[in-house]
Amino acid sequence: MKKIALVLLILAVAASFGFAQRNRTLIGIAMPETHVQRWVKDGNSLKTFAEKAGYRAEVQWGNAEQAQQNQQIQSFLTQGAKALVVGCINDGVRSVIAEAARDKVIVIAYDRIIPNSADYDYFITFNNFKVGQLQGQSIESALNLKSATAAAPKYVTLFAGSPTDGNAFFFFDGAMSVLNPYIDKGVLKVVGPYPRTSADRANFQRIATENWQAPIAKTRMENLLSNDARTVTLDAVLAPNDTLARAIIEACKADAKYRTKLPAVTGQDAEFDSMISIKNGEQTSTVFKDTTKLAEAAILLADQVLKGRPVRIPGAVLASGDLAKIGDTGRKVVNTYLLDPILVTKSNIRVPVNAGFYDAAQAARITAR
Repeated sequence: MKKIALVLLILAVAASFGFAQRNRTLIGIAMPETHVQRWVKDGNSLKTFAEKAGYRAEVQWGNAEQAQQNQQIQSFLTQGAKALVVGCINDGVRSVIAEAARDKVIVIAYDRIIPNSADYDYFITFNNFKVGQLQGQSIESALNLKSATAAAPKYVTLFAGSPTDGNAFFFFDGAMSVLNPYIDKGVLKVVGPYPRTSADRANFQRIATENWQAPIAKTRMENLLSNDARTVTLDAVLAPNDTLARAIIEACKADAKYRTKLPAVTGQDAEFDSMISIKNGEQTSTVFKDTTKLAEAAILLADQVLKGRPVRIPGAVLASGDLAKIGDTGRKVVNTYLLDPILVTKSNIRVPVNAGFYDAAQAARITAR
């Protein structure tokens, strides 16, 4: 009898736990893809922070297919999600965001604005114009542009991110705010298409990289080296993120002209493979956006809004003034919370390591002498 009673007790506890699990508020987490390392990490971090805050959380990755992500978001809504954290793929997500609004579900755009929608109120990201400024400053420093002359100009070629990702425009414009004055002086010359800003949509499209796909960037770099850059030696490449930076470096290493000295190549996201590349003197820099803190801040934002509390996020500011346009969806300006990025080079390579951004094995490889 005691054994039966014990079994019944265990079953009752398990049933009670299962009931409690089912009755916790669900936060649905929709991430865009897995081919960029940071999105895998972000999705897992968001789920962890949501569960620590007492929520039930589910995460799905959209494989860079908006139709697939829409199905995933609809599944969250069917399951009764009260909040969605969405890193969208493109503006095709609008239809399911409208569904969420009709169901009074809180939607937080995560590190990518949801464009052309008036059906949500919150966006959390980094100061992405500053990300671009840091990339431009990295080239400025690596090429010593302040001392360059028009008689001996430096040569740069430009890459941009996906034209379906609103952040790509801010990254590029931030970088060009640093580089354009040197181009105007004639001490820096652009090889290949030159959109002065992202407002030059025709030329921006020519340097953009659809869906942030590394093979596209590699092929374009190979074509540049064989054509526009055939008669010059590139001193720098503006690469908007680490995945593309490594593809560009791979293309350069296959060209005899760059086997002993690569151009300065920028990046973003502090991906492990790029940190090793920086350590080995190949990639010049990355921009560290502590996405663990971003994920924590996103869940804190969701928690405060769900509970009807004032939004206060340590380490983040509500965008205002000129920065408010970061939150412009094209249909409305949403409340946008910004965290600060950090430029990382070989000289301060420990910054993301010290922030706990990598596992122990990765950290050991980055810091090993």
